[in-house]
Amino acid sequence: MKSDSNTIKDKVLIKYVSEIPDLITYKDIQNENKKKKVKIQIELTENGIEIIGDSPYDQTLEDLLINSGAKEIQQVLCG
Repeated sequence: MKSDSNTIKDKVLIKYVSEIPDLITYKDIQNENKKKKVKIQIELTENGIEIIGDSPYDQTLEDLLINSGAKEIQQVLCG
């Protein structure tokens, strides 16, 4: 039996894109003090609400967006 979080995650479309604005700086990462930092930017567009998030903890950010009701998440492959 699937858990609720897996059921929700299965309903979210993940798209990979070439770029998304950086919100986290090198200074943010250095000053983290063992806290999981996530930065969010929210904009009201003609297509609805757009949430841009950035974090060195990609799973934490993805979980936050999924639990907020996102239908589609765009991600950049870093490496």
